Amino acid sequence: MAMGRRETERQQDLFITHDRLPRAPGHVFYAKLNGLLAEAEFDRWVEALCEPYYADGRGRPSLPPGVYFRMLFVGYFEGISSQRGIAWRCSDSLSLREFLGIPLGKDSPEHSSLSYIRDRLPTEVHEQVFAKMLTLAADKALLRGKTVAVDSTTLEANAAMKSIVRRETGEDYDEFLTRLMREQGLVGEEETPDAEQRRRFDKSRQNKRVSNDEWVSETDPDARITKMKDGRTHLAYKAEHVVDLDTEIILAAEIYYADQADSATLEDSVQQAQANQTDAGGDARIEDVVADKGYHSTETVTTMAEETSYRTYIVEPQRPHRRKWKGKPPKQKRAVHANRRRTRGKRGKALQRKRSEMAERTFAHVCETGGARRTWLRGIEKVRKRYLIAAAAHNLSVMMRALFNMGTPRGLQKFKLDMEGLLADVFSRLDLAWLTIKRLATALIAPQTAPGRRLADHHQKNPAPAQPAATA
Repeated sequence: MAMGRRETERQQDLFITHDRLPRAPGHVFYAKLNGLLAEAEFDRWVEALCEPYYADGRGRPSLPPGVYFRMLFVGYFEGISSQRGIAWRCSDSLSLREFLGIPLGKDSPEHSSLSYIRDRLPTEVHEQVFAKMLTLAADKALLRGKTVAVDSTTLEANAAMKSIVRRETGEDYDEFLTRLMREQGLVGEEETPDAEQRRRFDKSRQNKRVSNDEWVSETDPDARITKMKDGRTHLAYKAEHVVDLDTEIILAAEIYYADQADSATLEDSVQQAQANQTDAGGDARIEDVVADKGYHSTETVTTMAEETSYRTYIVEPQRPHRRKWKGKPPKQKRAVHANRRRTRGKRGKALQRKRSEMAERTFAHVCETGGARRTWLRGIEKVRKRYLIAAAAHNLSVMMRALFNMGTPRGLQKFKLDMEGLLADVFSRLDLAWLTIKRLATALIAPQTAPGRRLADHHQKNPAPAQPAATA
C-alpha cells in the first residue's frame, strides 16, 4: 500500500453533491436523549410555550426554542461554561448537529443567538422547562419528593474585585485609599501616591474590611462580595439545591445574592421545590427536610415547625455553653428540642449521611463537571435562567442513567471499561471454578496415596493374629 501525502495547498471544490457530504454515525447517548425528548413531545410543547414572546409572521424566523434549550443541555453534558464554547462545539461536531437537528447544508447557531433568545424569554419560561423535566421524571417513576435535602454553594461572578466602588461616593479602591492617605496627612492634597505607596498603606491600616453595604461592583451590581469554597474573597452568587433523597433529582435550583444566609433562604427554596412538584403533576408532598448546621437558627426551626408541615432534620452547631430559654417563647424551645431529638436519632443520622452524599454530588455534577462553577453572565436573572437549565440537564442525566445506564456522553467510555472489567472478572471466576473441579476430579480417581500404600503393605506383612475358637 502506498503512503498518502497531505496536500498543503489545494483548490476547494466549487460544488459538492449531497452524496459526498460528510456523515457521522451519531452518538448513542444523544440519539437516546433525542428519543426521550421526542417521547415527551418536547419541541412542540416548548414552541407553544414560547410563541407569545415572538411576532408571528414578522421578520425572519429565529432559532427554534428546542434548539436553544438543547444547546444549553450540550453545555452541561460537555462541561462547557461559556456560550462561545457551546456554539463552537456544536459547529465542530457532526453528532451534535444531528442532535440539534441542523442539516449539513446550514450553519450552526452562533453564540449571539443564545444571548438574544435568553433575553427574549422570561425566567418563567425557563422555570416551566425545568418543571417539564420533572414531569418526565415523574412519568418514569423517578420522582418521590417526600424526603429532601437542602444545600448551597457559591458561583463565581463575571466581575473582578478591582471593579468595586463605594456606594455613597462612587470612588474605586485606589481613589478610596488615596483619600484616606490625604486625610491622615501621609500625602499632600494635590499629591497622588503611586501603586507601591497605596499597597503599603493598605497592608498596614487597621480594620480593613470590605462590606457589601459600602461597596458594589460597577460591572455586575447583583454580585456580592463573599468568601469562596477555596478561601478566596470574590464577587459571587449563591446557588441552592433541593434534592430528592430517594432519586437524586433536583427539585429546585435557586440563585440568591451571595450575602444571604442559608437559614434565611431555606423555607423559600423548599416551598419552591413543592411548587415545582405540583407544576410537574406530582401528588407527593414534602415531609422531611434535611440540612447541615449552616441552616440552623432558632427562628428558622421555629418557623418550619409552626407555620409549615415539614419535619426538619437540621444539625445543631456545637456551642460553648448550654442554651438559655429564659424570656423566650416556649414554642421556640419545643421546636429546637424536637429538631435535636430527630437529628440525633438513628433515622436522622442515616438521613445526614445520605444528604452529604447526594446533595454534594449534585453540585459536583452541575458546577464542576457541568461547567457552572463560573458564570460568564451578568445579572441575577440571567444567571438564574442559565442555572435552571443546567439543573434540568442534570435531571435528564439522572433519567438517562436509570433508563439506559449512561448519564453523560463521556460516561460511555467508563461504561466500556466497566464492561471489560466485568467480563474479565467473569472469565477469571469461570477459570478458577474449572481448576477447582479438575483438582477434585483428579483427587477422586487417582490411586491411593503413598501413606495409604505403606499402610496396606504393613498389614500384608504382619497379619492380625487369629482369634481362638469359642468353647462349648
